[in-house]
Amino acid sequence: MARVSVLRPDLEAYARDLWPRGLVELAAGHARGPLPDAIVWPESIDEVSALVRLARREGIALVPFGAGSGVCGGVRGGARRVVVDTKRMSAWAIRPGPELDVGAGALGIQLEEALLERGYTIGHYPSSILCSTTGGWVAARGAGQCSGRYGKVEDMVTFVEAVLGTGEPVCFRRRTSGLDLAPLLVGSEGTLGVITRVGLRLHPAPTTRAYAAFAFDDFERGIEAVRLVFQEGLRPAVTRLYDPLDTLLFVHGEDAPRRIAKEPGPVGLRASALRAVLGAPAAVARALALAERTLLSRSALIVVHEGDARSVEREAHAVAAICRSAGGRALGEGPARAWFRRRYSVSYRQSPLFRGGAFSDTMEVAAPWARVPEVYRAVRRSLGEHVLVMAHLSHAYPDGSSLYFTFAGVEHGGRDAFAVYDDAWRAALAAAMSAGATLSHHHGVGRSKAPRLPAELGAGVAVIRALKAAWDPSGVLNPGALIPPPSDAERLEPPPPPREPFFDAVSGLVELPGDMTLGEARAWVEARGHVLPLSDAAKTDLAIDTWIARGMPGLPDRYADPVYTPLPGFHARLHDGRRIVVRPSPRRAVGPDLSALFVGTEGALGRIERAVLVVSRKDARGAEPLPWSGERNPPVGADERAAFAEVLRNLSPSAVPGSSPSDATSG
Repeated sequence: MARVSVLRPDLEAYARDLWPRGLVELAAGHARGPLPDAIVWPESIDEVSALVRLARREGIALVPFGAGSGVCGGVRGGARRVVVDTKRMSAWAIRPGPELDVGAGALGIQLEEALLERGYTIGHYPSSILCSTTGGWVAARGAGQCSGRYGKVEDMVTFVEAVLGTGEPVCFRRRTSGLDLAPLLVGSEGTLGVITRVGLRLHPAPTTRAYAAFAFDDFERGIEAVRLVFQEGLRPAVTRLYDPLDTLLFVHGEDAPRRIAKEPGPVGLRASALRAVLGAPAAVARALALAERTLLSRSALIVVHEGDARSVEREAHAVAAICRSAGGRALGEGPARAWFRRRYSVSYRQSPLFRGGAFSDTMEVAAPWARVPEVYRAVRRSLGEHVLVMAHLSHAYPDGSSLYFTFAGVEHGGRDAFAVYDDAWRAALAAAMSAGATLSHHHGVGRSKAPRLPAELGAGVAVIRALKAAWDPSGVLNPGALIPPPSDAERLEPPPPPREPFFDAVSGLVELPGDMTLGEARAWVEARGHVLPLSDAAKTDLAIDTWIARGMPGLPDRYADPVYTPLPGFHARLHDGRRIVVRPSPRRAVGPDLSALFVGTEGALGRIERAVLVVSRKDARGAEPLPWSGERNPPVGADERAAFAEVLRNLSPSAVPGSSPSDATSG
């Protein structure tokens, strides 16, 4: 392959992603990370396949690379490692549906601008859109700023084409019933396959936008307003709720540390001021807590609606009414319009901090609505002992939301910045998980959170490892990312799930035993003033585990309301006896979606013992459906059957022939 470089500048540029820890390491005097042996730019799936086969023969590791904007350490160089840059695979076409067929290396902003000129939008606007690719979006299970209307990237994907670690090319297509392996590649962070091409559902470009902002007396009241909006079935494209400190700094356009770093005057004086602010985080946290009870007791919510003029007007009116009823005071359009103008600028504001001898980073988690306030308090409390911290809520769903924490710090208390940074992350992740949050909402795992993955997924980590053994038996794809070494945590047997149903009215979640029938479940939920969103055609005599194994027929079309997800958590038992527990979360980015092993697979791998389902109030209006005419249930390909057979061999070695799911995927 001629498109190869071993030049030092290229090796330096491709040796890491944008994980801030790398910059903190350098600033603290630690050694620079290792360099890869080479960079390769393939142009087709055949070239990627040949490259993977060569890597297997020669014992070389391959590190897939989009645009390098990841912030979790998903890219790392090293001896006998070759970085595979996919940006030469960027061709795209619009198919009926409308559906975008696009190479994994297409840059987000260029693609979206070209689509808007043709009257379409993907609806995926991450803050990194200027420096991220479609393949990177899918590999990390990313989210865009308009997720309130269009969902996360996993809600947009119609197919994923990739080369597995065996060298075999595959194309996994999304299905609303039957075998659906695409969710296992989405979020796999380059560890199971090199993504070469993806299908993305398209929408008509919006013809109208409306902007609004509201002030609440505290963050918790703002959380309640956003919850009511999404549980009513309203889907504003953007809802960003800022905590009191972030609100104060947001109104001024920038946060205090960055403003200090950019103040005119001698560099040394500016750096000293910056270090004074950040060098006593616990004292600053106490002062801020006091100020929030007096001077700063306000949280700002900005809302952006988009679509056609009629639906935008109707939605904006309904959202404003809910915000007012929850205690919100209208602030006009100005704050939302100001955010919209600079919505991509956050990625370019870190340089002054690092030049001033400090560091900054972000952490995004997600939790059901009932747990969101405590997650906010716990993480802010734990981070505040080490760094200056602020937070906002930026991705909301009917059953919960994400929380996005921004923090900055310097060395203090006898610890260098490197130690402060690591201590802050350890404390924050432990606090988030103890309060009921998932490790990541949309940044992924990489190397930064991999050690904590067993604490979240338990035996699920061993299942991911078995998936890797099935699809990357030689371990050539991105070793060290996402999947941690085996640990005792993943070998701990969780207790059997409780038998009694459980209702979380705040989050709109029910936990039901797998052997309960749909009819019993519907009656139990309706007795509590809520409904399961099942069509009249649903077979109510089916047990819930059987219904899930058949693909959950009777649910609303997943394309009509991409923000709704029916199965945010579950307890499952594999045929080999292992139990998997996935705690409920509205969305997560912690590797492959393990529910794909059970939904639509006809019980080939195991059964659901307890399902967490999203329900809605009886009087909720429901989401306005988004039209899409693309194919819902394409035939299962030979490559998909072969890939699933390998999963069966690794996860259910005793599976008898014929236990794989039926090829009948229509209906």
